[in-house]
Amino acid sequence: MPTDECLAKLVRYRWLAEGPLSGVVSHYTEALRSRRYTERTILAYLGCLAHFSYWMTGERIGLASVDPSVVNSFLAGHLPACTCPAPCYGAARSSGAALQHLLRLLPTGAAAVAAVNPVEGELERYGEYLSSVCGVAPSTREGRTRHVGMFLIRVFDTGSPALLQLTAEQVDTFLSELTEHWRPASLRTFCNSLRSYFRYRALLGDPASVLSDVLPRVADWRGATLPKALSDTELEAFLAAFDRTDPVGLRDYAIARCLLDLGLRGHEVTYLALESVDWRSATVTINASKSKRVQQLPLPVSAGEAIAQYLRQGRPKTKDRRLFVRHRAPFGEPLSVAAIRNAMNRAFTRCGLRERFCNTHVLRRTTATRLQRSGASVKEIADLLRHRGLDTASRYARVDLERLRTVALPWPGSQP
Repeated sequence: MPTDECLAKLVRYRWLAEGPLSGVVSHYTEALRSRRYTERTILAYLGCLAHFSYWMTGERIGLASVDPSVVNSFLAGHLPACTCPAPCYGAARSSGAALQHLLRLLPTGAAAVAAVNPVEGELERYGEYLSSVCGVAPSTREGRTRHVGMFLIRVFDTGSPALLQLTAEQVDTFLSELTEHWRPASLRTFCNSLRSYFRYRALLGDPASVLSDVLPRVADWRGATLPKALSDTELEAFLAAFDRTDPVGLRDYAIARCLLDLGLRGHEVTYLALESVDWRSATVTINASKSKRVQQLPLPVSAGEAIAQYLRQGRPKTKDRRLFVRHRAPFGEPLSVAAIRNAMNRAFTRCGLRERFCNTHVLRRTTATRLQRSGASVKEIADLLRHRGLDTASRYARVDLERLRTVALPWPGSQP
């Protein structure tokens, strides 16, 4: 359907056609069609765009000024108290998605914000340090910059981050506020992010060592309990929860087999490509491991059969070389970590295990637990899970209760 006919179906056609976004509507619509969004979704997004255009007209905001801060003002400031003439598209979720597509067409807006906002510029430099100097994974970089951004905005607002003006009391007050809402594990990760940032500023010559000493050492109680893993019965029910007559079911089942049989992390699955599988030698090459090393793993029969069935019967035609791709708009693009996590959570829900298990890492722990119980050594488990040290994998030695009983000392005073 031509763009003008699509626009003609909008109730608020004039808000777009005569507003500040009129020049990008055609490009916006074609971009959505190229990603295989349905006409119904495109119409809904255009309606959200029309509402945004009407608001821009009232606020006297031009197209050149559209950036993430303007979008946030519309979503967080205008929508909750919207008084625009009805009917208008006021759903925050749809509007947010529609405007994110608009921002992708206007990359200069985001760059301008980073240049104007000192905090954004500081986070960009810190992120570059994490990637080029520390060599952390993209997910780790994203998490640390997000935590540091929360801290800097809370302390300095939009001003230039000056650690010389920062006191230990301010850091302590900020962390005290977090303890009211964050769990200990999340708080520990947050403190590690701040500690990394203070090290970065210390390399630049700032006196940040004193601030690092203020950060608390949050207790790690993960070693107090056994690793949570699926039993044989639960694992059988989980694998049976995938509809292998459906293309999406074939894809999700193949992902589950990669997580279980290869012990992969969620982000490692997202980076698997068609070239990653060597069918002749029955190996899988991991290019996006947490340690930044290229590694090869043997391809088990069960995982190989699941991947082959998906490639033959389920995978849509796409130019993307990633192994697992989307089956809905944006069609044919690689799956994200969140999409893989949601796919596994839906399977847990279907088999009645959602209250006990979630996400993808439990499948990795299940792999290690089953290996330990079958007689594999800690070194062999560490090699498969690609742990650089044995300490991380040694926690799985505690699941073999029968062997532990043979080395346990008698309790003082107990009968022989």
